Amino acid sequence: MTTLTKIGNSQGIRIPKILIQQAHLENVNLELEVLENGLLIKPVNNTDRDTWKENITKVLSKNEGLQDDGLLEDLLNDNDLEDWQW
Repeated sequence: MTTLTKIGNSQGIRIPKILIQQAHLENVNLELEVLENGLLIKPVNNTDRDTWKENITKVLSKNEGLQDDGLLEDLLNDNDLEDWQW
């Protein structure tokens, strides 16, 4: 159990390290959500583009030598647009 502690003009709580580890809250940005009967603290999912390069490199190295034949060709193929009336 813990209580609110005055921090400047705000208030805060101390969360035991074991709870932080179990909830995967270490060294991440946090999102707070007010619920009907309390406050939910959860890690923010990183949707920024800053990790895209690393993620793509990781996936490519994991699937090295594999090809997705036709996928790129299907995306670039605009033959089906010839009959389309703009």
